[in-house]
Amino acid sequence: MDLKIEKIKESRIKEVDFSKLSFGKTFSDHMFICEYKDGSWQNPTIKPYGALTLDPSTSVFHYGQAVFEGMKAYKDDKGQVFLFRPQENYKRINKSCERLAMPAFPEEWFDEALRTLVALDSEWVRPGFGNALYLRPFMIATTPGVQAAPAKDYLFMIITSPVQAYYTGDIKVKIADYYSRAANGGFGFAKAAGNYAGQFYPTREAANEGYQQVMWTDDATHEYLEEAGTMNLWFRFGDTLVTCPTSERILDGVTRKSVIAVAEKLGIKVEVRPVKVSELIAAAESGEFKEAFGCGTAAVISPISGFGYKGKDYSVNRPTELYADKIKETILNIQYNRGEDPFGWRVQVK
Repeated sequence: MDLKIEKIKESRIKEVDFSKLSFGKTFSDHMFICEYKDGSWQNPTIKPYGALTLDPSTSVFHYGQAVFEGMKAYKDDKGQVFLFRPQENYKRINKSCERLAMPAFPEEWFDEALRTLVALDSEWVRPGFGNALYLRPFMIATTPGVQAAPAKDYLFMIITSPVQAYYTGDIKVKIADYYSRAANGGFGFAKAAGNYAGQFYPTREAANEGYQQVMWTDDATHEYLEEAGTMNLWFRFGDTLVTCPTSERILDGVTRKSVIAVAEKLGIKVEVRPVKVSELIAAAESGEFKEAFGCGTAAVISPISGFGYKGKDYSVNRPTELYADKIKETILNIQYNRGEDPFGWRVQVK
């Protein structure tokens, strides 16, 4: 890749109060942009972060061809910067692109662009647990016109944002018994913009009832649990940690894969199987439901303190020592280079 770099004249970093960041609201100095036209990717450029100019008829506004990824860069106490399992994101965004009839972006270009961008804005990565540079690669359709057909032109971009913790404290969720996040034959497994837009209304309704997120169920029967907001789900029944299997409705989360590997490494029994709402309620009533949490790039691991279903609230009978705490600590130690990385997940940016 013949990567062109246009550096900002003066950094905006002095304008930022890193102790008062609102997640995803502040962006670093530079961004990566690459055009797809005439059947090929071209003009890869890193330039100062700034606005785009698009025709009102641009395809993405009308037909929603838009996919993205969520990643983070971390800084250790020595000032070294690391990515966490970036190859998984390279593969997944192209899987999303295929489902939405969008062109794949070359993984080697993605890798070079991401590393160069993060290295250039490395001062925006602050050390310490909870601090990170959130990385948002995305692709949009840019062909002008309102014909209902796949676009011929696209933009692939990467923007970055210094962040702190996504959630603070435990969250309370509402189990969906009417709305669905995704359906069989759809594209729930893809990180497509439309998947998230469809969640906003029922999540707002749940918030009005005192819940922070919705725990989604299957579209056909609403009997089986699937995801919670932007996170994959985990349940502890007795001494066994259980997560729902991925499918064409459920995102194959990078953090989810990491939790499975870390839990097994710690000697925790893990099961990947369907979980019914009725099983969760029965376990909560009997006291066998010991803990629950969601996991994802933004949140890492977010403990769930309780859930609501059909107007009734249920609590989690949590013990003093939580699996979530052990697993989260292990993952953070890998990400921030404070512990061993037996899995080879940590990738240094030089």
